[in-house]
Amino acid sequence: MTETSEKLGLISALEDIATAAPDKGMTLGDFFDALGERAFGVILFAMALPISIPFLYGVPQVMALPMMALSAQMALGREEPWLPSKFKTRRLDKAGLERMAQGGRKWFGWLEALARPRLTWLSGPTAERLVGGVFILFCASILVPLPATNTTPGIALAIAALGLLTRDGLLVLGGLLLGLAWIALLMTLFLFFGDAAIDVLKDFIRDALGREAT
Repeated sequence: MTETSEKLGLISALEDIATAAPDKGMTLGDFFDALGERAFGVILFAMALPISIPFLYGVPQVMALPMMALSAQMALGREEPWLPSKFKTRRLDKAGLERMAQGGRKWFGWLEALARPRLTWLSGPTAERLVGGVFILFCASILVPLPATNTTPGIALAIAALGLLTRDGLLVLGGLLLGLAWIALLMTLFLFFGDAAIDVLKDFIRDALGREAT
């Protein structure tokens, strides 16, 4: 990150980016440039924030596939993140950026304050490749075509990415366990209940959305 970002913290830097964004929003490429960092942990944490926020529509769908591409690069041992032009031109609206920053402060600000180097072997180069492979699974589960199912894998990815960023292996481990538990739950539901599980999830989500709208 830039010197200012390091001093203020990542979430504060995201708040500054959202405030300074033009009314028409910004592209993913511009967002990356504003972060001023070329580390996987920073970029994946920033991209996971909107996916973690319940009932934030549009932004998770913009983020999911680019996150999968970055996760694959981690798994392959690439040193710096890279995105194809077709992903860089995807646009984030200003309202989505503001909600992303607000959600980051609300849900992860305390975690960023508590993070510190520990179990550092879980954030080293070899572990990072394994984590990248697991992140691909998380991103795939985000793409399950059901509304509001992005939150748990998004939170798991954000926690683990923050652990990579701060060299906090405990956060990496916690994020991985949460995400894998979510994927195991989805697989169990679909394996044993099939279409009935999908109907139950749809009814639950529809009711939740109805309560949120009232």
